[in-house]
Amino acid sequence: MKQLILILTLLLVPVLAQAIDSRQLPTPEQQGAYDSLTAELRCLVCQNQTIADSNAELAADLRRQVYEMLEKGQSKEAILQFMTDRYGDFVLYKPPFKAKTGLLWLGPALFLVLGLLAVFWVIKQKKAAQSPEQGQAEKLAKIRRLLDEGDAS
Repeated sequence: MKQLILILTLLLVPVLAQAIDSRQLPTPEQQGAYDSLTAELRCLVCQNQTIADSNAELAADLRRQVYEMLEKGQSKEAILQFMTDRYGDFVLYKPPFKAKTGLLWLGPALFLVLGLLAVFWVIKQKKAAQSPEQGQAEKLAKIRRLLDEGDAS
């Protein structure tokens, strides 16, 4: 049993090693830009993780590419522009508001409004279905009151 655990551990070492990013850039500014960029770029495989958090092979390639571009002296804006030109706005973890990304930003609010409208419509329909019975009861009460008043006169 101990041998099986040892073998499984040894098999997992390369996978776990990919998740650890040991790249260090020469200046603190470049390192800060690297950390910022890897936190701003989305893993295209995982889709709900940044490339800093993901251990997918594509995320590792993107981290390597960002590292190499920073080593060559490219600015953060130039790297972001390169990535969005190559992969589209989807590569950004927080895409900018544009016509293409409008549905991403407005979709949740739109679905909330549609859901609330549906709830109000259902409530209105239930009230409308109950109204004839209540109206009938009101009419009967009015008729009884008129009859009682007529008997008193």
